[in-house]
Amino acid sequence: MTSEIIYKGTLRTEAKHLQSNTIIETDAPTDNQGKGEHFSPTDLLATSLGSCMLTIMGIKARDMQVALEGTEVSIQKIMKSDPRRVGGIDVYFKFPASLHVDEKQKIILERAAMTCPVAKSIHPDIELKVNFSWQ
Repeated sequence: MTSEIIYKGTLRTEAKHLQSNTIIETDAPTDNQGKGEHFSPTDLLATSLGSCMLTIMGIKARDMQVALEGTEVSIQKIMKSDPRRVGGIDVYFKFPASLHVDEKQKIILERAAMTCPVAKSIHPDIELKVNFSWQ
């Protein structure tokens, strides 16, 4: 088992990661009858993509002895209706000015990001836009 999830009422859930016992709470978003006080489940879907991409880049960067610390990823989730679903995810990478990589390393890191397991698991109907902003 990976996690256990409990419905807390008022459109809120509490998920426990079984290996670490860390907790994530979710709320329905305000545009779907929720409070929006925590990540929504669809927020987590989109956010997991950015986190996964950055993690896989981190593995490749470590192998190349490149320090990615300070790299930021911003996520924009685009919802569609009928049926209500995630229709797109925009991913914006911003690398610190202190990061010095050559063109070959940039290509390797960008390709690594695109091969992350979450990216490979997202349905092709979800439009992904990924922008790498190298300083």
